[in-house]
Amino acid sequence: MPEEITMYEADSLTDEQLAGQRLMVGFKGQVLDDELRFLISEMRVGGLILFKRNVADPSQLADLCHAAQAFAVESGHPRLVVAIDQEGGPVARLAPPFTVFPGNRAIGKAGSEAAAREFGTITARELKGVGITMNLAPVLDVAPQGLTAPIMADRVFGEEPQLVADLGRAVIEALQENGVAATAKHFPGIGRTTVDPHLDLPFVDTARYVLNSTDLVPFRTAIRTGVEAVMLSHVVYRDLDPTWPAGLSTIIAKDLLRGTLGFRGITMTDDLDMGAIDTHFDLHTFVTRISDAEIDMALICHDRAKIEATYGVLLKAVRQSDDMKARAVESVQRILNLKEHYVG
Repeated sequence: MPEEITMYEADSLTDEQLAGQRLMVGFKGQVLDDELRFLISEMRVGGLILFKRNVADPSQLADLCHAAQAFAVESGHPRLVVAIDQEGGPVARLAPPFTVFPGNRAIGKAGSEAAAREFGTITARELKGVGITMNLAPVLDVAPQGLTAPIMADRVFGEEPQLVADLGRAVIEALQENGVAATAKHFPGIGRTTVDPHLDLPFVDTARYVLNSTDLVPFRTAIRTGVEAVMLSHVVYRDLDPTWPAGLSTIIAKDLLRGTLGFRGITMTDDLDMGAIDTHFDLHTFVTRISDAEIDMALICHDRAKIEATYGVLLKAVRQSDDMKARAVESVQRILNLKEHYVG
């Protein structure tokens, strides 16, 4: 008989589950080992992110994903969002025998929506086949002509906002029609960035009206297309919010993305282990900021100590403030809604 799946509502979860479901975390192993069991059962994490270090071959990967999901159910928690960065080109965590694609730049140079759709369709089928439920793609950043050494040059579809929008839409539709949630990144666009957020905090001085007519164009299209998730960048856009990077900004994440653009899906940070955050903001600050900005999931890819500490601060906030708990319930309900649709 097929395994019965429990459907959860956020307001029925414990405080510990409300805290943990807002974490998407990385881990080291290739099997359901003690580290992974701890993250699932004790941290109650809502999602896992996979890297090359977690993958040996398709059979092993399928076993890992199945074992993790089964253990979450056994532990009395909702099933997991299992995510990966499979953009093609320079950022592809899965090597042959998975299909290797040349990446966004090649698709953009060809201007081919058919190629974008083929990438999304084949990738979704292969991901779903091994139990991966979310692709952290497509990249919807626009790299303007004439910019010296943009960090995203090899990962973007191109320089024209409408081309990026059209190709991104094709990828999103193909992924989601084939059962894998898509993630538009890195809102509101890091194509102009020349400082790598992995190393330090970048600043963009481009005027709001320019961003609105260029960088934001692909994201508006993605939202109209029904993209399930949006990842926010670790960049300060001085004309939008001179103080906080997008992933910690109420102005950008709540007012612009949810308010002005009307996005109702899952919002997530980029990796909080990056230097842009790690060297500039303490733990309590970024947890408070992501809650104020209505960010649903915090992504922590490497640092187990930070995962545990973030869980602790999220749990403390839920227990001490009715307002923070209400926000957590709203965020977790969005996460559970996605799981109901994509996590079988």
